Amino acid sequence: MRIDEFTEFSEKQLKLLCWWCQDSPYKNRDAVICDGAVRSGKTVCMSLSFIFWAFYRFNDTSFALCGKTIMGLRRNVLTPLLPLLSQLGFTCKEQVSKHYLEISKGERTNRFYLFGGKDESSAALIQGMTLGGVMLDEAALMPRSFCEQAIARCSLEGAKLWFNCNPEHPAHWFYKEWILKSEEKNCLYLHFQMEDNPTLSEKTLQRYRSLYSGAFYKRFVLGQWVAQDGLVYPFFDSTYLFDAPKTCSRYIVSCDYGTVNPTSMGLWGEKDGCWYRLKEFYHDSKQKGFQMTDEEYYRSLCTLVGSRKVERVIVDPSAASFIACIKRHGKFTVTRAQNDVLSGIRKTSDALKNKEIRITKECTDAIREFSLYRWDESARYDAVKKEHDHAMDDIRYFVTTALEAEEDSFFVLTTAREGRC
Repeated sequence: MRIDEFTEFSEKQLKLLCWWCQDSPYKNRDAVICDGAVRSGKTVCMSLSFIFWAFYRFNDTSFALCGKTIMGLRRNVLTPLLPLLSQLGFTCKEQVSKHYLEISKGERTNRFYLFGGKDESSAALIQGMTLGGVMLDEAALMPRSFCEQAIARCSLEGAKLWFNCNPEHPAHWFYKEWILKSEEKNCLYLHFQMEDNPTLSEKTLQRYRSLYSGAFYKRFVLGQWVAQDGLVYPFFDSTYLFDAPKTCSRYIVSCDYGTVNPTSMGLWGEKDGCWYRLKEFYHDSKQKGFQMTDEEYYRSLCTLVGSRKVERVIVDPSAASFIACIKRHGKFTVTRAQNDVLSGIRKTSDALKNKEIRITKECTDAIREFSLYRWDESARYDAVKKEHDHAMDDIRYFVTTALEAEEDSFFVLTTAREGRC
């Protein structure tokens, strides 16, 4: 991304860029909060504004840049930000292994530490620091303990807080404690929509509008804090069913394991860059009237695979005994699945709509579950009903553990290096 690609800024983008300036009516606010639609231009503008303000106000000072994960922070914030800063005359030196970024311009130099707030234990990582300011990207995806610890570190005179997120459930702590109380906490609150990004063409806007449905549409396109309801994949119909290709270049198996609950395994094959769920094994002990042992499940796995060479078997991370059984036989490589349910559902939805994964007509139990898998409308936070979810889980495991891993490994290979920006 080049700075000359920004031919114009929207009114909200300009307000975000300049809210701390001497002539701004918002200069005495303690924080800025940006939420709203995806691709609305808030992240790049906030990142630039945060760096500009840091150099306007401080020198030889430490700051924190925070995301749910450091890898996501580098991808979403640093990858577009660092080339822009270079073009504007800043010198950037990143020490990737230390999660540290030193930025200089003229006689001023400031330090920016990178943090990932993925779980409750992350709060300890930032504890003890003294900061001039903190930017929390994807704030609604981080634990409250991490965010509050980061906020508590900003004790220098003139320190300010910067929050950026997409909407989640309306009972979310960040919505209740910060967005609804933005005036009480002396925050500037800016709500972004896709139309606030002047770089998006009408064709691009229409593509994003077609990508999401249900509550995801209301959150990521309209920028609303709404509760999930109804079917998890309401768009799924016969147009998402395909014939299986005759040959594939690669194979992977994903598995959701159960003893009393059903066990679901899906055989995936890659053809021309797309992954097909070719075949499935599904055993419901309650319906069939008998339970299967780990050895019997292993034999079913071998039957599902046949003579194909499988790269790995991705298994429900809680299925310790079955994982041990597969390892004991030594035939397949086993990977424990990534199990972030809500993020996984969103990524699966994207993968289906983008035709990155395709469900074949042979997968009758998966097709049945797509029509029954629902959000739990009685839950206080986003949650799915724990029924008709076993094929849904094994599909999600494949997307988050195989599909996402390939994208992330490509990112690391192309960006994980030290040097000037």
